Amino acid sequence: MASLLIRNLDDALHELLKARARDKNRSLAEEARETLRDAIAREAADAEPENIYQIARQIFGEKNGVDLDIPPRTADLERAPPDFSGPEYDP
Repeated sequence: MASLLIRNLDDALHELLKARARDKNRSLAEEARETLRDAIAREAADAEPENIYQIARQIFGEKNGVDLDIPPRTADLERAPPDFSGPEYDP
């Protein structure tokens, strides 16, 4: 296993990390590893959409200024269905 030494860590950040470790009954090193794992996993999940909905949401979502109101499906039922009985539709 590899090791990592982090120099010049901000004192306030160090104290917050120690407090999180204490709250979760972990060592400081284990809390740092879990925090790094979570951050990298979250970034990877945000970077690669899993399905078409997530891709569309990324492109057209609220972050990009597009938020459309989708009417209920029953709104289309009030119009008459198209008539395909004319001679132009015969094969």
